[in-house]
Amino acid sequence: MTDYKEYFDEVIQAHEAIESWFSVEQDNAALEQLLTHFSPRFSMVTPLGRAVDFEALRALFQATGGKKKGFRIQLGELRAIALHAHGATLSYREQQTDASGLHTDRRSTVVFEKAPAGRVLWLHLQETFCSE
Repeated sequence: MTDYKEYFDEVIQAHEAIESWFSVEQDNAALEQLLTHFSPRFSMVTPLGRAVDFEALRALFQATGGKKKGFRIQLGELRAIALHAHGATLSYREQQTDASGLHTDRRSTVVFEKAPAGRVLWLHLQETFCSE
Protein backbone atom coordinates (compact mmCIF):
# COMPACT_ATOMS: atom_id res chain seq x y z
CA MET A 1 0.00 0.00 0.00
CA THR A 2 2.94 2.39 0.30
CA ASP A 3 2.72 3.05 -3.46
CA TYR A 4 -0.65 4.66 -2.76
CA LYS A 5 0.44 6.79 0.20
CA GLU A 6 0.69 10.07 -1.70
CA TYR A 7 -2.81 9.51 -3.11
CA PHE A 8 -4.32 8.70 0.30
CA ASP A 9 -2.54 11.79 1.67
CA GLU A 10 -4.07 13.91 -1.10
CA VAL A 11 -7.60 12.70 -0.26
CA ILE A 12 -7.05 13.76 3.35
CA GLN A 13 -5.36 17.10 2.55
CA ALA A 14 -7.96 18.12 -0.03
CA HIS A 15 -10.82 17.34 2.36
CA GLU A 16 -9.15 19.33 5.13
CA ALA A 17 -8.95 22.29 2.74
CA ILE A 18 -12.58 21.82 1.63
CA GLU A 19 -13.77 21.58 5.24
CA SER A 20 -11.95 24.79 6.08
CA TRP A 21 -13.25 26.57 2.96
CA PHE A 22 -16.89 25.72 3.68
CA SER A 23 -16.76 26.54 7.40
CA VAL A 24 -14.58 29.67 7.57
CA GLU A 25 -14.78 32.86 5.50
CA GLN A 26 -11.54 33.21 3.55
CA ASP A 27 -10.14 35.38 0.79
CA ASN A 28 -9.81 34.61 -2.92
CA ALA A 29 -6.20 33.47 -2.44
CA ALA A 30 -7.46 30.61 -0.26
CA LEU A 31 -9.91 29.62 -2.99
CA GLU A 32 -7.14 29.61 -5.58
CA GLN A 33 -5.01 27.47 -3.25
CA LEU A 34 -7.90 25.03 -2.79
CA LEU A 35 -8.38 24.75 -6.55
CA THR A 36 -4.73 23.72 -7.04
CA HIS A 37 -5.79 20.25 -5.86
CA PHE A 38 -7.86 19.80 -9.05
CA SER A 39 -6.83 19.28 -12.65
CA PRO A 40 -8.06 21.91 -15.12
CA ARG A 41 -9.66 18.87 -16.84
CA PHE A 42 -11.49 17.92 -13.63
CA SER A 43 -14.93 16.33 -13.91
CA MET A 44 -17.32 15.09 -11.28
CA VAL A 45 -20.64 13.33 -11.00
CA THR A 46 -22.46 14.49 -7.87
CA PRO A 47 -24.55 12.14 -5.71
CA LEU A 48 -27.64 13.41 -7.53
CA GLY A 49 -26.16 12.69 -10.96
CA ARG A 50 -25.19 16.24 -11.95
CA ALA A 51 -22.07 16.55 -14.14
CA VAL A 52 -19.61 19.19 -12.91
CA ASP A 53 -16.44 20.46 -14.60
CA PHE A 54 -13.61 22.58 -13.19
CA GLU A 55 -15.39 25.90 -13.75
CA ALA A 56 -18.59 24.62 -12.15
CA LEU A 57 -16.51 23.41 -9.19
CA ARG A 58 -14.98 26.89 -8.89
CA ALA A 59 -18.46 28.44 -8.94
CA LEU A 60 -19.70 25.98 -6.30
CA PHE A 61 -16.80 26.83 -4.01
CA GLN A 62 -17.24 30.58 -4.60
CA ALA A 63 -20.94 30.38 -3.72
CA THR A 64 -20.48 28.32 -0.55
CA GLY A 65 -17.25 29.60 0.97
CA GLY A 66 -17.67 30.24 4.71
CA LYS A 67 -21.41 29.54 4.61
CA LYS A 68 -21.53 26.16 6.36
CA LYS A 69 -20.75 26.97 9.97
CA GLY A 70 -19.57 23.98 11.98
CA PHE A 71 -18.99 21.98 8.78
CA ARG A 72 -16.99 18.80 9.34
CA ILE A 73 -15.88 15.94 7.11
CA GLN A 74 -15.05 12.49 8.39
CA LEU A 75 -13.26 10.14 6.01
CA GLY A 76 -13.04 6.39 6.22
CA GLU A 77 -12.76 3.18 4.27
CA LEU A 78 -9.95 4.47 2.04
CA ARG A 79 -9.14 1.76 -0.48
CA ALA A 80 -6.76 1.46 -3.37
CA ILE A 81 -8.33 0.33 -6.63
CA ALA A 82 -5.60 0.78 -9.24
CA LEU A 83 -2.17 2.29 -9.62
CA HIS A 84 -1.00 3.21 -13.09
CA ALA A 85 1.85 5.08 -14.74
CA HIS A 86 0.09 8.46 -14.64
CA GLY A 87 -1.92 8.26 -11.41
CA ALA A 88 -4.23 6.08 -9.36
CA THR A 89 -7.85 5.30 -8.60
CA LEU A 90 -9.10 5.14 -5.00
CA SER A 91 -12.39 4.89 -3.16
CA TYR A 92 -13.40 6.28 0.22
CA ARG A 93 -16.39 7.02 2.41
CA GLU A 94 -17.17 10.61 3.37
CA GLN A 95 -19.55 11.75 6.08
CA GLN A 96 -20.40 15.45 6.30
CA THR A 97 -22.11 17.31 9.14
CA ASP A 98 -22.71 20.96 9.93
CA ALA A 99 -23.89 23.05 12.87
CA SER A 100 -27.54 22.73 11.77
CA GLY A 101 -27.34 18.96 12.24
CA LEU A 102 -27.46 18.20 8.52
CA HIS A 103 -25.67 14.90 7.88
CA THR A 104 -24.78 13.28 4.57
CA ASP A 105 -22.98 10.03 3.91
CA ARG A 106 -21.45 9.14 0.57
CA ARG A 107 -19.08 6.71 -1.09
CA SER A 108 -16.72 8.19 -3.62
CA THR A 109 -14.36 6.98 -6.31
CA VAL A 110 -11.60 9.31 -7.40
CA VAL A 111 -9.24 9.12 -10.36
CA PHE A 112 -5.97 10.96 -9.82
CA GLU A 113 -3.48 12.10 -12.42
CA LYS A 114 0.10 12.90 -11.66
CA ALA A 115 1.25 16.12 -13.31
CA PRO A 116 4.67 16.12 -15.02
CA ALA A 117 6.14 17.96 -12.00
CA GLY A 118 4.89 15.11 -9.78
CA ARG A 119 1.91 16.86 -8.18
CA VAL A 120 -1.14 14.66 -7.60
CA LEU A 121 -4.31 16.19 -9.07
CA TRP A 122 -7.98 15.21 -8.88
CA LEU A 123 -9.03 14.28 -12.42
CA HIS A 124 -12.45 12.70 -11.85
CA LEU A 125 -14.75 12.15 -8.87
CA GLN A 126 -17.91 10.04 -8.68
CA GLU A 127 -20.03 10.38 -5.52
CA THR A 128 -22.97 8.23 -4.45
CA PHE A 129 -25.19 8.76 -1.40
CA CYS A 130 -25.23 5.87 1.07
CA SER A 131 -28.56 4.46 2.14
CA GLU A 132 -27.24 2.55 5.16
